[in-house]
Amino acid sequence: MYEPFEIGQTFRIIPPEHPSSEDGRIDLITQRGAFGSGEHETTVSCLELLESLPNLSGKRVLDLGSGTGILAIAALKLGAAHALCVDIAAEAVETARHNCQVNAVDDRVEHVCGTLSDIGDSQFDLVLANIYGDILLDVAAPLVERTVSGGDLLLSGILWEYNYDVRNRYEQYHCTLVKNRMLPEFSSLWLKKQL
Repeated sequence: MYEPFEIGQTFRIIPPEHPSSEDGRIDLITQRGAFGSGEHETTVSCLELLESLPNLSGKRVLDLGSGTGILAIAALKLGAAHALCVDIAAEAVETARHNCQVNAVDDRVEHVCGTLSDIGDSQFDLVLANIYGDILLDVAAPLVERTVSGGDLLLSGILWEYNYDVRNRYEQYHCTLVKNRMLPEFSSLWLKKQL
């Protein structure tokens, strides 16, 4: 059990046994475990960026390195139609699956234990990837390929020293920077694919 906490203007993270919020905030129900409960600065930053995106209604979402699934769950609760959660750790996939069930979004989520190469060629309107900067560099080309023209990419987990390289790499693949957030240790990027 942990104390509920608010993120941004929209979300509140609560444990499963906590009563639902009645103040208009969106509850994200998570159990504290190996993959955290959403308090890490990179997760907070992604959620704050997510709430500032324009209408997500009907959008298809890819959450790469999904961990608890909290980012996909948040996108679905903001109106996205479907999410694909991908993580290399079987324990993370099970955690995400459980969290999607307790948040009542499991009918709109598919889970894959694996990597980007395991999901085929489907394209997504929104790509979420809260993973390390060196991995974001490695997957830049296939990740952008799986983003629709005009789609958004929210990338986080990027240590300061990787920020420029990650930005530059994605700009080489026809993405433009919308917002660059520097956090105490990490950074987050909101990019838009142009072609």
